[in-house]
Amino acid sequence: MIIIVEDDPGHSKLIEKNLRRSGLENPIKAFANGQLALDYLQGLGDFTGQPLSQPALLLLDLNMPVMNGVELLRLLKQDPKLQDIPVIVLTSTDDQREIDECYSLGANLYVPKPVEFDLFSEAVRKLGLMIGLISVPSIK
Repeated sequence: MIIIVEDDPGHSKLIEKNLRRSGLENPIKAFANGQLALDYLQGLGDFTGQPLSQPALLLLDLNMPVMNGVELLRLLKQDPKLQDIPVIVLTSTDDQREIDECYSLGANLYVPKPVEFDLFSEAVRKLGLMIGLISVPSIK
């Protein structure tokens, strides 16, 4: 399962569409903020008692309401049960300090979103091709 954490529904749909165009067939689940994604991964809140599908990886935006991507990344990497989930930051922020912070917190890859629609679509399609080639760890 691929988890998309993105507050812009248009971007979320575009990411999913272009991952599919790249040939990925994994189930995809999208969340509009970090807190919803964390609740899902920890089986809390609205997700209490629901079976968790093991995520293959998490695509993470940084600028979101409720809980931003940096805070979610920090909490994921501190949780022994979730820390091995690969995290790809996919965000419009290209500030070097944020890039450095995400890598220091344990992000596996940082991909700035191009502003132009066609370039964004192509970048996500290429990311999907790469995702299709990688192997990921299982959750403990």
